[in-house]
Amino acid sequence: MTKAGNKGGNLRDKLDGNELDLSLGDLNEVPVKELAALPKATVLDLSCNKLTTLPMEFCSLTHLVKLDLSKNKLQQLPADFGRLVNLQHLDLLNNRLVTLPVSFAQLKNLKWLDLKDNPLDPVLAKVAGDCLDEKQCKQCANKVLQHMKAVQADQERERQRRLEVEREAEKKREAKQRAKEAQERELRKREKAEEKERRRKEYDALKATKREQEKKPKKEVNQAPKSKSGSRPRKPPPKKHTRSWAVLKLLLLLLLCVAGGLVACRVTELQQQPLCTSVNTIYDNAIRGLRSHDILRWVLQTESQQ
Repeated sequence: MTKAGNKGGNLRDKLDGNELDLSLGDLNEVPVKELAALPKATVLDLSCNKLTTLPMEFCSLTHLVKLDLSKNKLQQLPADFGRLVNLQHLDLLNNRLVTLPVSFAQLKNLKWLDLKDNPLDPVLAKVAGDCLDEKQCKQCANKVLQHMKAVQADQERERQRRLEVEREAEKKREAKQRAKEAQERELRKREKAEEKERRRKEYDALKATKREQEKKPKKEVNQAPKSKSGSRPRKPPPKKHTRSWAVLKLLLLLLLCVAGGLVACRVTELQQQPLCTSVNTIYDNAIRGLRSHDILRWVLQTESQQ
C-alpha cells in the first residue's frame, strides 16, 4: 500500500499554512495517525488517489474545515462521518457512492457539497441536483442536509416505533407471565383447599367411627334385658359329652370284665384257685350284707322265686 509519507517524506513538508495537499499520490489508504498530528491542517486535499474506503479513525479528524475526496473509488463513507462537525466544504465528485450515512445530517456547518458523477440513489440524486456552479453546490449542501435530517428523523421514528412495539410485546409477555403465575397460584390454592377438605372428611369419618365403636357396647347392655323379657329365650346349645361317654364306656367294660371273672370263679373249675376263692368270699359277704336290708332282701327273694 502507498502512503503519503512514502511519496513525499514527512507530511509536515507538504503543509502550506493550513493546507495539506496529498492529491495524485496513488494512496490506497489515508494516513490518519499522521494527519491527527497536524491539527493545523484544516484544509485537506486527497483527490485523485485510489481510496476505496475511509477508516473509522478518519472521523476523529474533527479539525477539518475543507475536504476534497474527489476522483477516488469510495463506495461508502464511515457511519460516524457526521463527527466532522467543523466541515464546511466537501467535494465527493466522481466516486462510487450510492447513499450517505445518516450521521451526515450532523454536519450542521456544511455550506458547499458536490456529489456529481456518483451512482446515487434516485431520491438522493434528485435532492442533490447538478452542482454546476458555486450557487448550486451551496444549494446541494443545504438540500442534502435537510434530506438527511428527514431521513434521520424517519429512522428515529422507526426506531422509536420498533422500541414501542418491543415494549408492548414485553408488556404482553409480562402480562401473560403474570396471568400464568396467577393461575398457578390459584391452582395451588385450590389444590391446598381440596387437600384440607379431604383431610377434614377423613378426620370426621374417623371420629364418627370412634363414636359408633363407643356406642356399640352400650347398645348390647341395653338389649340384654329385652332378650330376658322375651316370650321365648334362646336355648343354650347342647353340650358335647364326648369325654363323659368315653369314661362311661370304660366303666361298662370294667364291669363286664368283673362279671365275667365272677361267673368263671363260681361256675367253672377255677373256683378252687386261690384267686377265685377270694373272689367268691367277697361275693358271698356282699350278698349277706345286702340281705340284711329288707328291701334288698325282698328283691332278692323275688328274684330267687322267679
